[in-house]
Amino acid sequence: MTEMESSPEALKGEDWAGEMGAKWLANLAQFEGMIAPIGEALLKQADFKPGERVLDIGCGGGGTTIAIAEAVAPSGDVLGIDISPDLTTASTQRAIDAGVSNIRFICADASTVALDAAPFDRLFSRFGSMFFAEPHNAFANLHCLLRLGARIDLAVWGPPRDNLWMMEMMGIVRRYVDIPPAIPRTPGPFAFEDLDYLKEILASGGFSGANVIPYEGLQPIGGVNVVPQDAVSFVLSSMAVGRALDEQGVEIRAAAEVDLVDLFQKHYVAGQGVMMQGKAWLVSATA
Repeated sequence: MTEMESSPEALKGEDWAGEMGAKWLANLAQFEGMIAPIGEALLKQADFKPGERVLDIGCGGGGTTIAIAEAVAPSGDVLGIDISPDLTTASTQRAIDAGVSNIRFICADASTVALDAAPFDRLFSRFGSMFFAEPHNAFANLHCLLRLGARIDLAVWGPPRDNLWMMEMMGIVRRYVDIPPAIPRTPGPFAFEDLDYLKEILASGGFSGANVIPYEGLQPIGGVNVVPQDAVSFVLSSMAVGRALDEQGVEIRAAAEVDLVDLFQKHYVAGQGVMMQGKAWLVSATA
C-alpha cells in the first residue's frame, strides 16, 4: 500500500524541509534529468534483486524509489524517506499514477527516524546523505535500521575541483557576490569529497568493507537537450546561487545572467544540452 506520513550572509544553507524541497519539486524534471546518468550508474551497481526490502534515503521526487520497487517486485518492497513534505506527497502520487504498489514514502529526518518496519536488507541514496548536521550519529542511526550484513549504496559528489559544472558557475557568481568557499567536511553537496572522512564516518556508524568507484561524466545542466538560456533560468530559479544574486538587486542579477548564458553557450552541444564535467563517488559498504 502507498502512504505518506508527516513528522518536518551570502549563500545560506539549504532548507531541504522547506524552500529547497519546494524548489526541487518545482524543477523536478530538470533536476532528475541532470543527475540521471549518475543515478542509473548507482542503480546498476546496487543490482537489486526480487524480494529485497530497501530504504531510499533522501529520495527526492521518488524516481529512484520507483525504479527500485520495480526491481525488487513482486515480493520485495521499498520505503522512500525525505525531509521535504512537498516531495514525499508528490512522490506518493507519482507512485500511484505509475501503478507501483510495493512502495511507500514518509516525511522524516533519516538521521533520527525510527521505523517499526526495520530491519531492511538494503539502503540506497542518490545524493541524499551529504546534508546531515551530525553525520556520525546519522549513519549510526541508519545502521540500526538495517539487518546484519545489509549493503548500502551511496552516490556523493567528488571534489569541487572535479565538478566544473559547479566551479565554473560559482566563478561567475563570485564576480557579483562575495561567497566564501565551503568549509571542508561540513554539511552540503561536497561534504564527502574527502574519502578518508567518509570512510571514517561509515566505520564509526558500524559499516565495514567500504568500496568506492569513481564516476566521471558530463552533466546536462537543467536536463537533457536544454538550451543555455533555459539552463540559466533553471539554475537561478532552483539553486541557492539564484537567491544570493536576487539579494544583490535586479541589475546585478541581470549582469550575472548574461555571463552565465555565455558560459553555458561554450558547453552547449546541439541535441544534448549544456554538458559540463562532473565527478561523483559511488560508495558501497556492509552493515
